[in-house]
Amino acid sequence: MMVCSVAVQVVSLAALKHRISITWHRSLMFIFGGVLGLPPALYLLHHVDLRTFRIGFGTFLAAYAIYMLLRPATACLLEAKSRLRETMVGFAGGLVGGLTAMPGALPTIWCDLRGLPKDQQRGLVQPFIFAMQFCAMAFLLSRNSLPANVLVNLTLSLPALAAGTALGVVMFGRMNDFVFRRLILGVLLIAGVALIL
Repeated sequence: MMVCSVAVQVVSLAALKHRISITWHRSLMFIFGGVLGLPPALYLLHHVDLRTFRIGFGTFLAAYAIYMLLRPATACLLEAKSRLRETMVGFAGGLVGGLTAMPGALPTIWCDLRGLPKDQQRGLVQPFIFAMQFCAMAFLLSRNSLPANVLVNLTLSLPALAAGTALGVVMFGRMNDFVFRRLILGVLLIAGVALIL
């Protein structure tokens, strides 16, 4: 699944490079924090009740999405940009991503709270997700933890990955900021419910 995610991120970043404001230098604080959050997550994987954590985080995601879907789309944290805050959000994203395989949830929420337009959100969050997935995959490779049938599974998944990625790229180009925000909140709601279940 992680290999598929990395492949989708690479293709999406390449396909949308002229449409989104990919700002690697602005994403670096998120990524730096995320890399710092991965080791504690890997430690906690063996020392916490993951089922309870996932239910708690899923409840948070679902509650946030429902609340934000029902309130006006106004930015809450317009003046919140700072390197320290972005590093802290990245750290939390790396920590949660290591425990739930959803590294982009908290940076997405951060961007939504700041009222960033879709191009800026995608330009900040997508490089972060790619970096977190890449780091996690490198860690697994360093421990020889990838299953032997990963290439077979990737090959079988390619048609669905290609279709889904192409559809996502086309939809991204056609939707406005309002629709994008509602779609992202809907995805967070579904992800939260899935974690609870």
